[in-house]
Amino acid sequence: MTAASFIAAPQTRVQRTEEALFRGGSLTLANAEYRNAVRPLLDSLLESDTAPRDITVAALRLPRRQAKADIVAREPGIAAGLEELAFLLRTTQLAVFLLVKDGSPFNAGEILARIEGDESGLLSSERVGLNLLQRMCGIATVSHRLQSRVARRNPDSRLVGTRKTPCGLLDKRAVHLGGVGTHRLGLGDAILVKNNHLAVLAPSEERAVPIAIERAWELRRESAFIEVEVRSAPAAIAAATKFRGLREQDDKPYPCLLLLDNMAPQEIARIIENLRAKSLYDEVLIEASGRVTENNIEEYAAAGADAISAGALTHSVRALDLAQRIS
Repeated sequence: MTAASFIAAPQTRVQRTEEALFRGGSLTLANAEYRNAVRPLLDSLLESDTAPRDITVAALRLPRRQAKADIVAREPGIAAGLEELAFLLRTTQLAVFLLVKDGSPFNAGEILARIEGDESGLLSSERVGLNLLQRMCGIATVSHRLQSRVARRNPDSRLVGTRKTPCGLLDKRAVHLGGVGTHRLGLGDAILVKNNHLAVLAPSEERAVPIAIERAWELRRESAFIEVEVRSAPAAIAAATKFRGLREQDDKPYPCLLLLDNMAPQEIARIIENLRAKSLYDEVLIEASGRVTENNIEEYAAAGADAISAGALTHSVRALDLAQRIS
């Protein structure tokens, strides 16, 4: 087949979903933008805990001697935050050797990292390092587990995080390492029109949606995607119809999403049926959000949502059980 006769196959819904909402590839310390964003937070964690000094270490008058410490897992999980731990502790003149790669599974009893240096430094940095790792590993682990449950019920559905991230991009990176989509990385990343935005545009959601999409469309080249929250079938139809009209005037593919918030799985399934009936289903991707828990996440997957966003991945995650052992 010649280059001139080649026609690229259209993207599947899964490919379109991942292209729009899986944005964690840039969240690496090799990326200066990410590094500059997280460094102040990492530094503040250490400085706020040790300033003006570790008075316990000072009181014990420990001799200056070299030692080592192992970070040991007390339960299985997915590694996350090891690179950030090494980045932070190396600024305190400690040597860090990572024995597990971020994003990899590990078992209980496995050593994740070895830290070497001044004994006082190992003691003073212990809790900050564990806090960072336990949170990020906890996020990655629950993300991996819930995505596995979603895929078991619907292989074409993808779990994504939200902006309910107390630790900012560190939480987003942990979600990414768990194999889950990051959604927006920040307010400057993509356009997401929510119900409060719509409320200031028009007295009804159905009337406000086309106005919002029309205005947002002008900035589509600066945005990873455009998404609009809708809470009824008529508003969903109005949004999909507007997206179709605008896309017909543009020869470049562009991700357009509907956010179905605080709806039961049955309601979402009905809206998808309505979109199909009006030949609008292919114009938009469907994200389910709100009321999503570990107990009902498979029902949302079965309803046919392309993406399921869950704030619980980051806003109330359980820290994984890790320990530091000095020798």
